[in-house]
Amino acid sequence: MSKLRVCCFSISLDGFGAGPNQSRENPLGVGGEALHEWVWPTRTFQKVLFGKEGGATGADDDFAARGFENIGAWILGRNMFGPVRGGWGDESWKGWWGDNPPYHTDVFVLTHHARKPVEMEGGTTFHFVTDGIRSALDKAKTSAKGKDVRLGGGVNTIRQYLEAGLVDEMHLAVSPVLLGGGEHLLGGLNLPALGFQKKEYVSTPAAAHYVLSRK
Repeated sequence: MSKLRVCCFSISLDGFGAGPNQSRENPLGVGGEALHEWVWPTRTFQKVLFGKEGGATGADDDFAARGFENIGAWILGRNMFGPVRGGWGDESWKGWWGDNPPYHTDVFVLTHHARKPVEMEGGTTFHFVTDGIRSALDKAKTSAKGKDVRLGGGVNTIRQYLEAGLVDEMHLAVSPVLLGGGEHLLGGLNLPALGFQKKEYVSTPAAAHYVLSRK
């Protein structure tokens, strides 16, 4: 049965999944790029994002690769798709990732503003969902055809799905940095009450990897 999974989501030691003051110049917020230093050099990241061969192997790469296994569709929040706020204007914004985004599936973007689907190279099509998180999940599961759905973020989107009890599995990569501010992922959430338990823990010099699953 199709699962909703959070994969490779990086947070700081103080629990922030993005830095403050996100913008076109700082899409991950000020200091946010440091959260992802564990994944930048991996073979999986180099191949998926840049189409390059080579890169680091080992546990960090294993987790990065697992994040793409058996994924049939994605869900993203509006802010993760881009910095445009309010209406879409001339609709020229098509994401951060260029003409060939790394998804290669249908991607369902949560928004309050309707927009026609955007077809990209490599099999990625962005669909814009205006009727809520459950509708987006239903559409994504239909598109995934039995494969899993990856919940890409950002922080607010993941929190909404956690609070609704819809996330089945979550891999968090805790990076050894302190941000001091930004968007906090787990503040105020009672994960045991939501049914989560630790399934796996692996530590590397670059991150501490935790996999949590819902009973």
